[in-house]
Amino acid sequence: MKSDPKNLAILISKVRKWLLRTRWRKAQWCVLSVIKLRNKILYRRQCLIDIQRHVRMHLVYKSYAPRIRGLVKVKALHEQVASMEKIVGQMKVNKEQVYKQVQQLRQRIDHLLNEITNTSMNSTHIDNAYNDLVSSIEREFRRLKQVLAEQEIKEKEEGLKKIQMELERERKKKLAEEKRLEQEKEEFRQRSAIVQRQKEEEQFKGKLTAEETKRQKERLAKESDEEARLAEMNERERRDYDLARRLALETGGEADLPHLQRTRRPNANQKHDLSNHTYAQLRDLINTSCDVELLEACREEFHRRLKVYHAWRSKNRKGKNPSALDDQMDEDEERAPKDILNNMVPPSMTGGPLKSTESLKKPRQLTTNVSLKTISAGKGAEQRYFRIPFIRPHDQNRDTHDDQKKKGWWYAHFDDKWIARQMEIHPNKEAVLLVAGVDDMNMCELSLDETGLTSKKGAEILESDFEQEWLKHGGREYLNSHFGQISSKYVVQLLQNYR
Repeated sequence: MKSDPKNLAILISKVRKWLLRTRWRKAQWCVLSVIKLRNKILYRRQCLIDIQRHVRMHLVYKSYAPRIRGLVKVKALHEQVASMEKIVGQMKVNKEQVYKQVQQLRQRIDHLLNEITNTSMNSTHIDNAYNDLVSSIEREFRRLKQVLAEQEIKEKEEGLKKIQMELERERKKKLAEEKRLEQEKEEFRQRSAIVQRQKEEEQFKGKLTAEETKRQKERLAKESDEEARLAEMNERERRDYDLARRLALETGGEADLPHLQRTRRPNANQKHDLSNHTYAQLRDLINTSCDVELLEACREEFHRRLKVYHAWRSKNRKGKNPSALDDQMDEDEERAPKDILNNMVPPSMTGGPLKSTESLKKPRQLTTNVSLKTISAGKGAEQRYFRIPFIRPHDQNRDTHDDQKKKGWWYAHFDDKWIARQMEIHPNKEAVLLVAGVDDMNMCELSLDETGLTSKKGAEILESDFEQEWLKHGGREYLNSHFGQISSKYVVQLLQNYR
């Protein structure tokens, strides 16, 4: 070794390196061992902490777990109470009372939560209280559901009832609409029939030839000559009676004086002689007789007497004081419009003694008159209704503006050829209702043909129009108050239909 110093130096350097490396390795292993020891100590400390934590957790869980589970379950009951409150909100009957019961359940839940939180309750006590509360809630919930179901059933029934009522209302509305349409069609048909009848009457009026007019004039001339002859004979008889009376007075033989007998022209068309009957007898015959011809003769005689009476009143008033006469004439002329009374069609022009004129006057009777027996054997006497403007004479004679002349309406119901009901309607005045058999002296005494209403355009109206105004102004009550005096059998039957 001494002889080779280089190798020796190399060997020494290697030994030094090995020593240095060995020492570093020992130091590293020492540090590593210390670190491992530290980690082991820390690990064991953590294990002890975990053991303590689990032990403590077990002890706490054993004490608080039942209470926590109880709190969770009890708090879940609030949802059921909320659903119950919704059900109560849908109720319509006993809502406040049921709401108080639900609030009592909510108070019981809150009380149990407070008791579990603040006291040390065991699981058995908590479960018993919870089960009791759940049973109460379920019982109340079932009852509320039953009440709500009954309410829904009732609402459905009410809804079905409303639907049925609505359907019934729609059905009645539809029936009323159909009835209205049928009534409008019927009114249109009746109005068309009225217009057609007026056209036919006008056409047949135009067919009166000059020969027929001449024949009528000749007949009227013969009648006037006959009347003049009878008047002359009556005048001669009166003079003879006056002469005989004076002679009897001079000779003292007044007891043997003969009575004055006037000569009358016989009526060939009159089958029943009713000239000697009193008004009461005529009225009783009209109300009780079943003989159609006698009934018609009684009405003819009755209206003839009315015409004579009104003519006599008018004639006798001409010599009275004109200032007092005007008011009386106005009152007398209020039984019918002036144009009807002043423009009365003579009986000879309306089918009086001359039968050929009657056949031309009525288009439905072309060759012969329809007897009353034929009418009564069918549907009964024809009922016709008319309406014309009517201004009272004391309003018409005012020297004022036209707007102050209050125009009214004059309504007339003709039972066959004679008037049965009459009505006057004036603005700002009560309606005047008149019925044949009760107010004959104040009613129009003319027959339908004599009034000339059938030839007036727009005068004839429908029965419904007349009845509407008649009932509107108290016609039913007026007929009821004079039930036993009404002479028109049609009006009596109509009054029974009113009832």
